[in-house]
Amino acid sequence: MKGIGKYWGYLVLLLLITAWWTSAVGPLALVVLSVLVMVFFLFRAPVFCCAVNRDGSLCRNNSRGLLLGCSYRQHKLQKLKMTIVPHQWRALNRGLWVSPKEGLATLVSVGGLVSTVTSLVMLAVKS
Repeated sequence: MKGIGKYWGYLVLLLLITAWWTSAVGPLALVVLSVLVMVFFLFRAPVFCCAVNRDGSLCRNNSRGLLLGCSYRQHKLQKLKMTIVPHQWRALNRGLWVSPKEGLATLVSVGGLVSTVTSLVMLAVKS
C-alpha cells in the first residue's frame, strides 16, 4: 500500500477515541474498533524490526507491526520466539520502547487490549 493507506490504523484509533468519548455507539462497535486498532499496531504499523543482532544491537530495518520482524527470516522467527517464550520477554520489551514510534505503537496496543476487554464486559452486562 502506498501513501495514506498504510496508516489506516491511526484513523481507526481516532474513531475509537471519539466513540469512547461521546458514548454514541454500542459495545459491539467498540469491540470491533478496538480489535482493528490492536491488529493494526501489532501486525501492520510501520515500525523498526528491533530483533537482536549477533553483536547485541537492535535491527533498524523497517518492519510491519510490533510482533513481526523485517525481511530476514531469522528475525521473523526470533520475534515470534520472543513473543512465545517467557524468558525472552525482556528482550522483546527492550525493542518495544526504542523510539517514539515503537513506544506509541506499544501504548496503543495495550490500550486497544484494555478497550477490547472493557467493551466485551459491557457487551456481556448489556445482554
